[in-house]
Amino acid sequence: MNAVSFLDVLKSMETKRILQYLGDMNIGDLIHNPWFLGTMGALALMALFCKWRALLAIILGVTGLSWLISYTVQQGTDLQGLSNTNLYVFVAAGVAIIFVVIYLLFIRHD
Repeated sequence: MNAVSFLDVLKSMETKRILQYLGDMNIGDLIHNPWFLGTMGALALMALFCKWRALLAIILGVTGLSWLISYTVQQGTDLQGLSNTNLYVFVAAGVAIIFVVIYLLFIRHD
């Protein structure tokens, strides 16, 4: 990989393009789909009862981040100013989800 192709990769990772890509994925439809929510709930309960912490952490992380991205895209979060409250919700909820995943994987011992 040369320097030009590396710079092209970095240019493709602009915030506008990433948000456009996430908006085009229709994650909001996925998080409102009852089959997706039922499947994730059943898998989470099975992982909880069988004490599969890694699977539970993955399920909670994927579902939580899907909901967070859906919420952020629905609200039309603008990244230009720091006074946007939806941006604070995104950061706080993202930190909380990551904390739960880290807690389940590394801190909690049975």
